[in-house]
Amino acid sequence: MSKQYTYTDAFEELQTIVSEIEHGEISIDELSEKVKRATLLIGICKAKLSATEGEVNNILANLEKEADQPGEEAD
Repeated sequence: MSKQYTYTDAFEELQTIVSEIEHGEISIDELSEKVKRATLLIGICKAKLSATEGEVNNILANLEKEADQPGEEAD
C-alpha cells in the first residue's frame, strides 16, 4: 500500500464499506474484496489508536515526573 492513511481516512472508508454491506449494495462477487479491504482498514485504525495511546501515556508520564520534582518550574 503506497498511500499513508490517516485514522480519519481509514475510518471513513471503513464506514462506507460497512454501510454498503448493511444495505446490500455489494454483490457477492465484490464481497470478498470488500471484506479484505475492511480488514486492512481495521488494522490501520488499530495501529493508529495504539500509537496515539502510547504517545498520550508518555506525555502523562512526563507530566507526572515534572509534578514529582518540586522546586523546578516547567517552561
